[in-house]
Amino acid sequence: MSATNLNQTRWTVSVSKDTDTALRVFLAQRGLKKGDMSKFIEESVRWRVFDQSITEAQSKFSDMATTDLQSLIDEASHSIKNEIRQELAGNIG
Repeated sequence: MSATNLNQTRWTVSVSKDTDTALRVFLAQRGLKKGDMSKFIEESVRWRVFDQSITEAQSKFSDMATTDLQSLIDEASHSIKNEIRQELAGNIG
């Protein structure tokens, strides 16, 4: 088994014939080959998971004032940036 295959899982999924045709036409119009279908599906799933995660997070903070939410985001972002800087400084020195 190649190194690439060690990081992959094979799925068996069922989609409607219309979805299959639409995807194959879409990929063909863009000059993509059959093997590109897996890449397209993986990217689509990642985006959908991301979208659902964002929607869920937004609903949990929907009752928070915009300025308070922005302050919370800024604080978290600043904290993460500092952690990354510290890790990088530790790896350099």
